[in-house]
Amino acid sequence: MRKQFVLEAVMLAIYGELMSPDHPVEYIIPSSTIYELEEIRHSPEPIMLNPEDDRHVREVMDTMIKYFDEPFTRKQMEKALVAPWSTITIPFQDMVHLTVIKAEDNEMWGEAFDPIETQLMLSAIRLRVPLLTDQIEWQDRMIDHNIPLQFYDVEDFQFAVEQGINLEDLRGN
Repeated sequence: MRKQFVLEAVMLAIYGELMSPDHPVEYIIPSSTIYELEEIRHSPEPIMLNPEDDRHVREVMDTMIKYFDEPFTRKQMEKALVAPWSTITIPFQDMVHLTVIKAEDNEMWGEAFDPIETQLMLSAIRLRVPLLTDQIEWQDRMIDHNIPLQFYDVEDFQFAVEQGINLEDLRGN
């Protein structure tokens, strides 16, 4: 059985270990974060501090953009992602499946979270799947606002895949 995580597409480009897990995983990615790849890829701002790492991440982003722009993949996504919260699952590699979701930002938390953060959180809540992120400040805001979802820091990815924490155990059920 594949472990599922909600995350943004850029995380896959930045953290290579996410694309080569020891166990099967399924990443649920809001479609808006796929479109964001192009914007981030062509930004003059560095993505990574080390220039060589930055070049590598941009190459990975190019590969991902090309993958999602392939006529067959793009057509599948266009047909499947019509209604809010519709999904399509695409095998990406042996151990990795990508599920693209047409998430909606309902401004539930006002200005406390940006639209991408809101889409990620709502996707995790709706699908009852943990969120994977590297943004400590965002994690703190989710805790401060009592957002009812489970999340892992990307540094805990291996633990989350191998063992994880059952959401029911966290709730005391």
